[in-house]
Formats: sequence, C-alpha cells, structure tokens
Amino acid sequence: MSLLRTKTIEQSIADTDEPEYQLKKRLNALDLTVFGIGVIIGAGIFTLTGRAAKAYAGPSIALSFVLAAVCCALAALCYAEFSSTVPVSGSAYTFSYFSIGEIFAWIIGWDLLLELMLGASVVAQGWSTYAKLFLEEIGLGWPDSIGPDSNVNVLAMLLILVLATLATIGIKESLRVNLALVAVKLFVVLFVIIAGLFYIKASNLTPFIPPSVPAKSGDVTITTPLFQALFGFTPSTFGVMGLVSGASLVFFAFIGFDVVATTAEEAKNPQRDLPRGIIGSLAICTVLYVAVCIVITGMVKYSDISGEAALAEAFKSVGRPGFATLISAGAVAGLTTVVLTLMIGAARVVFAMSRDHLVPAKLGKTHPKFGTPYRLTIGIGIVVAIVAGVTPIGKLEEMVNIGTLAAFTLVSIAVPLLRRSRPDIERAFKVPGNPVVPILAALICIYLMLNLSLETWLRFAIWMVLGFVFYGLYGYRKSRAGETERTGESTRA
Repeated sequence: MSLLRTKTIEQSIADTDEPEYQLKKRLNALDLTVFGIGVIIGAGIFTLTGRAAKAYAGPSIALSFVLAAVCCALAALCYAEFSSTVPVSGSAYTFSYFSIGEIFAWIIGWDLLLELMLGASVVAQGWSTYAKLFLEEIGLGWPDSIGPDSNVNVLAMLLILVLATLATIGIKESLRVNLALVAVKLFVVLFVIIAGLFYIKASNLTPFIPPSVPAKSGDVTITTPLFQALFGFTPSTFGVMGLVSGASLVFFAFIGFDVVATTAEEAKNPQRDLPRGIIGSLAICTVLYVAVCIVITGMVKYSDISGEAALAEAFKSVGRPGFATLISAGAVAGLTTVVLTLMIGAARVVFAMSRDHLVPAKLGKTHPKFGTPYRLTIGIGIVVAIVAGVTPIGKLEEMVNIGTLAAFTLVSIAVPLLRRSRPDIERAFKVPGNPVVPILAALICIYLMLNLSLETWLRFAIWMVLGFVFYGLYGYRKSRAGETERTGESTRA
C-alpha cells in the first residue's frame, strides 16, 4: 500500500455531511477576521517584541516583523486558495491529503498539533505573568506559591480550563467573547502607539540596525542557528543576521492566519469570506506590529528593554505607571483570545484527522446540541492545562515556529501541484503569479527554518520520530483511505 495514497477533493467535501462529524456553519467574514486578529495580536506585541529587540535585532526588530509578515503573506495566499476551494476543517492537513498524499498530510497534522497545543501553553504562561501583574496593580494580588514562577502555575491552568469549556459550548459563543476581548486589546494597542509617540527619543533608534556582535566563542553550540552551523558563519546577534534571526523568532506572532483556515467548514460563505478573513487579519496586524516596535524601541534603549513585560515596563520607565496598568489589562485580554483561538484550531485539526481514522474515530464525534468536537476540545484543554501548569516551556517558542514553517512550506508546494493535477476545479480565489509565488513562499519558509537553532531542530526531530511511530502503529493501518485501497470500497457514508 502506498504512503502517498490520497483522498479526492470530492471525498473531503462529502465527509462534511456525515451526521456524527458535522460542524455548524455559523461564521461570516467579520467573525473570521476577528478570529485571526484574536490570535495574531497578542504574543508578538505583549511578550515577544521586547525580548526579540533586546536579544536579536534592536530597533530593526520592526524590519524583522516586516520580513516575517512577507513570508506569511505569501503563504496566506496559498492558504486562501485552498481553504476557499475546499472548505473543510483541518487546514494544511486536509489540503495536503488530497494534493500530496497521506504521509505528508500526517506530517503536517502532527506539525500543526505541535504548533497549536504548544503555542497555547506558551501563551498561557505569558498570560499568567501579565494577569498576576494586573491583579497586583489593582490591589488584589495573587499568591506566589501558585503563580507564574511556582512549580504549579494555577493561573495558567485555570485560564485554559475555562476557555476549553467555552470552546466546547460552541464556536459562535466563543467568538462573541473573542470579539469583546479583541476590541479591548485593539484599543490598548492603539493607545500604546499614540501615547508612546510622545516619549520617543531619536537617540534610542540610532543605529536602527545595531552593529553585529559576534558570540564570545566562535564554536558551534546547541543554540547556534542551523544556517550558521552548516555554512560556517560566526554565530552573532544584531546586524543583518540578527535581524533575520529576529524574524525567525517573531514569526511566532503571525501564526494566527493559518488557524482561520481550520474553521473553513464552519464558514457560511467560505469561497468569499475565507480569503478576506485570512488576508485581512494579517494585513491589519502587520501594520500594528511595526508601529508598536518603533514606539517601544524609541521609548527605551533596546539594551534596557524588559524581556517579560516590555510595554508595561516601558511606560513605567517614563513615569507613567497608570498606563502600565491599562497595558496589563490589554495584555490579559489579548493573550486570552490567543489561547482560545489556538485551542479551537488544535481541536479542528485533530477532528479532521479522526474523521480520516488516522487517530481514533470516536474522539472526533460532535456534540448533538453544541455541534462541536467536544471530546477533543475537552481532552486538548486538559493536556494544554497540564503542560502550561507544570512544565517550564517558556523557551520553546521556536518549536512552535518550526512546526508552522514546515506546514507553510508543504502547503505552498501543494498549490502548483494541485493546479496541475486538478485544473478542472473551480477556484474562488487563485494565488497570483503561480508557480513563482508559491515556490518563493516555500523557499522563504525553509530559509527561516534554517535560522532556528540546532536545539530546536533536535527537538523537532524527536517530535517527528514520535509522530512516525504513532502513524506506523495506528494511523497507517486504520486509515480510511487505506481501507478503501485494500478493499476497493469506500468506508465513507
């Protein structure tokens, strides 16, 4: 039997009508755009901006965000074509199944699981830091023994369990809460930009690209970017290489637009609304990210920026602690929507995999009243809560990035392949400049992956080995496509 066996597009669409695996179509273009903004605006502004500026790029972190956004924009066009043409849950996993083959679909599904679940855990830990700060600033406080720096981060666990319950009740209900929280954080982000303009010092932005600083030792270490290790470049920070390394790190901040594609099956008019939601949310967030980067590095010298709560600490440093309280409130709201959206995305990806029997089919059955994959949503919530609550994962953002970039690469490659194999399909949205744009997107993603550390690649390799073991022992034998291949009869309703 072939590892490259595929589902047809017609089978993928037919699967959405199976009663036990049917999701409710309740989302419009505004819902999808807010969904994207809800996950994109959060980690990048509230947790990564300061850290990346201080450690990698200085003021040129704004250009790092632009570079990461260009990469995402090219990939976003590919996602928009696939999700509007075949509006089925699973995002890149589903796209790969019918365009490249089952083994690649499994690789992407396993990558997305890493991206979304680990991403939710990382952001929940960042949320707990801001939540504790906000509670202290309004006079309530939170016990250190169960806070962000303790052995059991109860704050992060509580957040995840509450959001898992909300996501189980319904996608539309989740997005109503999401809309309110997005409005709060957009207000705070715009406030930061406008208020921060009055405290910018030109001297803090000079030089805009700081001189390259070689590492103390030229030896290759576990933290050396793979690209530098392969081609003999001296490990360094700042300068052009620091700017690129910064882009590889802040790429984490843009993962939201691909999560929009995981809800394709729940869109009322996917052919029209999905491209708008994906591209619109990415464009809005890129402008806001660049503006915040310029403000934060203009207010505080990059070497003095706080790596944990950069925005709040920046306003404290200029004598505006009251502003810091408002920013903390915005961060709490902003990071809440990120965790919610990532968890919903994770549930939808595994839902699609369970419908194909690559993971146990019973997990993906939808609730008769709520119309959500309730078993998966609850199970994922419990796993994410445990990981965020008791695991020191604060340094694993790069693991999220490498999983996302791998998925982006395969989706970009799949666009010209499907154009050639199925030219007959009506496409509501087409990537302009095919095949140049998809190939360029794939090359940029690969380059950004090569700028991640050897340590990240090693962890990624271990994760993929675990995935291949699971696929070999279960998914390959139980697969619906495999059953059809063996018997010649479809197991689909």
